[in-house]
Amino acid sequence: MKLIKTTAILLSLVLCLSLLSACGAGGGYTADNTEFVIGVSGPLTGSAAMYGQAVVNSAQMAIDEINAAGGLNGIKFKLISTDDMNDASKLSANYSAMLEGGMQVSLGTVTTQPGLEFKNLSFEDNVFFLTPSATGDDIPTNPNGYQMCFADGNQGKNAAQYVNENFSGKTIGVFYKSDEAYSKGIFDQFKANLDPSVQVIETSFSDANATDFTTQIDTLKNCEFIFMPIYYTPASLFMTQAKDIIKPNATYYGCDGFDGIDNIEGFDITAIPQAVTMLSHFNGKSESGPAKDFVDKYTAKYGAATLNQFGAAAYDCVYAIYGAMKKAMAEGTDIPVNISASDLCDILKAQFAGGYTMTGAVTGATITWDATGYVNKVATKYVIKEANG
Repeated sequence: MKLIKTTAILLSLVLCLSLLSACGAGGGYTADNTEFVIGVSGPLTGSAAMYGQAVVNSAQMAIDEINAAGGLNGIKFKLISTDDMNDASKLSANYSAMLEGGMQVSLGTVTTQPGLEFKNLSFEDNVFFLTPSATGDDIPTNPNGYQMCFADGNQGKNAAQYVNENFSGKTIGVFYKSDEAYSKGIFDQFKANLDPSVQVIETSFSDANATDFTTQIDTLKNCEFIFMPIYYTPASLFMTQAKDIIKPNATYYGCDGFDGIDNIEGFDITAIPQAVTMLSHFNGKSESGPAKDFVDKYTAKYGAATLNQFGAAAYDCVYAIYGAMKKAMAEGTDIPVNISASDLCDILKAQFAGGYTMTGAVTGATITWDATGYVNKVATKYVIKEANG
């Protein structure tokens, strides 16, 4: 009986050691990698699928371009994508699956709630991530996490700056989701940075399945400017129900959650008389430069239905990671194809925290980061649709 137990224990130890050897430091089955593997988790199905599909499409497009140009010193890249349906409870399984698939570096998650879970898991394993669109202020607070998008707080601050410059001494409306980290985070920073001369009429909702905004519309019906830091689905419902109630010359102003609102199936944005605008780092209507090049390539390959700033940022993320790895190698750092996620993380942290600069990107002429993980670039007001008439 003792012999059987001893044999079982020895077999278990051998199995564990084999798995540890395959995993390498910091997780990730990198021993047999023949390509550099980038992982990403996002909503590929469900109500936020437009964002996830844009990120996966754009990241793959960037990888295809890099590989066609010879990769990194002849080594190609590979993308692993998993579907979290914007549900944080699915993230742990997705994360494990990506590690088992050889993930060495990541784009993190597409949305914030799963991103908070990814943040903790990746910190434990020391996996570097640069998220294109998980905007929560807490996403990059560990040293292995960075954002290509504006953090919620920065979106709120930039939106407040715009309002302060254009609506001093006036009254504006705000419509937000009170129980959502994304929406509430932006609103809190917006309000904290608003000039005292600006009066705010605020209203909110909390039900994820809310379909009737009659009360909120009535509250805001006399406002000529309405800040809406929410996602496109409730925003489109609000606009549809309010189109004959809110003043026709009013302006809706959102953040990156508005991206894609003009491509929602069953929603005709041209029927909305009010102007629809958003704070953005991507101009999908640009007539020249990297943004136009990206739009032309993306629409030729995937069509326009999922064209948005989430995808544009993901495209830049891949090139930023590639660029930082290339710079590290040029400085004498060895990055073998089977490098562990943890070792690659240390290399990338040194680059990004050390003032790595990206130029000529789709989402910014000059993009920098520092040890906070937050991105530094210029924000703009993007007009999705002018007011009718």
